[in-house]
Amino acid sequence: MPNKAAPKASEKKASEDAGTVKATKVAKPAKGNKPNALQQPLQPSEDLAAVVGSEKLARGEVVSKVWAYIKENKLQNPKDGREILADDKLKKVFGKDKVTMFEMNKHLAQHLK
Repeated sequence: MPNKAAPKASEKKASEDAGTVKATKVAKPAKGNKPNALQQPLQPSEDLAAVVGSEKLARGEVVSKVWAYIKENKLQNPKDGREILADDKLKKVFGKDKVTMFEMNKHLAQHLK
């Protein structure tokens, strides 16, 4: 019969510590603070408004709506998902036929005030 030894107290403690992660508290901004640059509502240009709508939006919302438009119209390159193949509306925003997802934000920033 094999001898099964009970785990030592130090081994048991180490295995318990490895599975737990302590959460850190994040300070909430005080009331009345201005929204940061990503939360600031911005007016899209006419060309960008054709894709995301004409109301003021935060940058994150603009990016989300552009991605929704891209996926809805299947404008991602099937061979390289990082590449966006612009249709007529997005050509006006990007200024060219295709862009990578990394350059997209640079082009969107030029159409937000």
